Formats: sequence, C-alpha cells, structure tokens
Amino acid sequence: MNRTEKAALLSATIGILVTALKFAAFWLTGSIALYSDALESIINVVAAVCALVALRVAAQPADDNHPYGHHKAEYFSAVIEGTLIIVAALLILREAYLGIVSPKAIDAPVIGLAVNGLATVINAAWGWVLLRRGRAWRSPALVADARHVIADVVTSGGVIVGVALVLLTDVLVLDPLVAGLVALQILWSGWTMMRDSINGLMDQAASPEMIQKIRELISSHGEGALEAHDVRTRHAGSATFVDFHLVVPGEMSVADSHAICDRIENGIEAAVEGVVVTIHVEPGDMAKARGVPVI
Repeated sequence: MNRTEKAALLSATIGILVTALKFAAFWLTGSIALYSDALESIINVVAAVCALVALRVAAQPADDNHPYGHHKAEYFSAVIEGTLIIVAALLILREAYLGIVSPKAIDAPVIGLAVNGLATVINAAWGWVLLRRGRAWRSPALVADARHVIADVVTSGGVIVGVALVLLTDVLVLDPLVAGLVALQILWSGWTMMRDSINGLMDQAASPEMIQKIRELISSHGEGALEAHDVRTRHAGSATFVDFHLVVPGEMSVADSHAICDRIENGIEAAVEGVVVTIHVEPGDMAKARGVPVI
C-alpha cells in the first residue's frame, strides 16, 4: 500500500470506531438527533471504503487501454462520497421531521453527550489530519473523505447543541430542529464536493498560481529556446498534465533542442509534484510563418 491507501484504510477503521460510539450514545439516550448522527457516520465508513478502492485503482500504472494512467478514479470516489453526504442529509431531515411531529424525551442525556462528544473529538482530529494530508498529497479521494469526516463533525456539533438545549430548557422539539438545520449545511457540503469532482472529470485546468509557476520554470530553465506558447494544463487526480510548444532557432540540432526540453522537464518535475510534461518543439522560422511571436 502507498501512503494514500494507508490513510484511507485508517480512515475507515476510525470511522467504524466513531460509528460504534455514536450508536452507543443513541442506545443510551433514545435521541433522534443522536440516531441521525450515527446514520451519517455509517455512510462515512462506506465513503472511506470507496476512497480506498478508488485509490488502489488510481495507483495502477498506465496500460494499453489507459495510456494516461488511472488517476481519475479518485474523482469517481469523490462524486460517490458527495452523493452519500446528500443521502445522509436527507435521512437526517426525515428523522428531524418525525421528531418534530412526535417529540420524545431523552434518557441519560449527560452520558449520551459524553460518549458522542468523545466520538466527535476523535473525528475532528482525524478530519483535520486527513484534509492536510489529502491536500499535500493532492489526492481528491482523501480530500473528499476528509470533507465528509468534517461534515460529520459539524453534524455531531449541532446534535450535541440540540441535546444540550433540550437538557437545559426541556423543550423536546429543539432536538430535531437543530438536527434539521445541520442537515441543510451537510447538503451544501455534499453539493460542493460533487461540483469540484465533476470539474476534475472535465479536465479542469490547474490553478492560476500553478500555471504562473510553470511558466516561470519554463522561462528559468529554457535557456537557448526562443519562446514557449500554448501552455495548457489539466488535473487528473494527483497528476497534473502540462503541454506546450517550445520554439527554438531553426538551425539548432535535434540533440541540442532535446537537451533544453530535458532541462525544462526536470526543472518542472522537481518543483511540482506529480506533473507530467509534454513538449512540442518547433523551429523559429515555422513559428514566424504561423504568426507566432518569437522573442
């Protein structure tokens, strides 16, 4: 297993522990909000397993049928996780509605809050770590899983507030009302995750900051070339594909132009993790004939 796969496996394991704690809290209290929170955590475990499967597929090397690799498998995982988050929010809204129609008293609220609070602390710590690692390793699957964990933390926080308010005010309807409000926030989180994943599947370009960095690297390592143009980028999971045209003097030998390309490729690969560079070399006279500015 590589580092992302290990992180996904650990996430699933932690998710199982957190889910068990939350169901224990529901069993102790009978709270609809705590039950909804436990349901959301089940989907969190399923999402972590989806992320692990996607990461294993994405880690496979390129083959004849997939010459550019399997990186985009991570985006499918993120779309699935976003869908699961939305499903979880709808389930919570349903439970909240039933709770509003027929409010119920909560048993042993203090113990239930303590158990759920422990699960929430574990989730919050792991979500923060997973999000940082997912962004650092540029893994859409891990980032999606982290956002799902964080959404679970938000759910738990709202549920804890609801149960605490019921304990303090004895207004039973507050329990499902708070759960319903949190579910709306989760819906937004799921939609955001799906939107970002769809952009990845549609070959979204790298960020303006990364594109500018790549242009600067081309300039700093392209001594001997005349100009670079048509710089294009696209993300595919943890990989970033870069291609551009490099204009060289017409009289330059193939060996010399190849040496410049190697220097540029090595410079970009050393500065940008997971980048795949493709360079099309063309002579200056040809570029002038096509109206491309040569400097």
